[in-house]
Amino acid sequence: MKKIVYALMATVTGLVLLFSYRTSLVPEQASALAQTPASGVAAAPRAATSTPSPSASASASSGATSSGSTSSGSTAAAAPTSSSGLADGTWTGQAASTRYGAVQVRITVSGGTITDVQVPQYPSESGRDQQINSRALPILVQQTVQAQSAQVDMVSGATYTSTGYRTSLQSALDQARS
Repeated sequence: MKKIVYALMATVTGLVLLFSYRTSLVPEQASALAQTPASGVAAAPRAATSTPSPSASASASSGATSSGSTSSGSTAAAAPTSSSGLADGTWTGQAASTRYGAVQVRITVSGGTITDVQVPQYPSESGRDQQINSRALPILVQQTVQAQSAQVDMVSGATYTSTGYRTSLQSALDQARS
């Protein structure tokens, strides 16, 4: 009978200790934590709610064939550099190899701003590649025109395409700056 009493007392003591354990943060930590994720939270809805414009979709899907060309360079004569540092013209980035195929980006700069983005080369071998890229490329194109840089968010489910896109886009931007 003594063992049962000791077991019940130990159980009650354990429950009291468990329920009295404080898991809340100190007020200074709570206010600091509430302020820091604001920038990350603001960026997430933009990427999730962005809807591609018809022109961005048409630009991204206009070059569905993979030509295998890895040439880079401008297709227009470079104009004087504007305040943004980008010379007017059309600039084609180097094709970036990914696990599923190459991705190549072509930008058009007018007045020192990126006015058009095309993706002449991207993975399109399988139906799955086409499905992923028909969703991802318009989002990447729209983000590029909005950001005016290669600092665009990765598209969930299209990590390889997003990485290749950003690499080729940076190559085109580097050419436009030189």
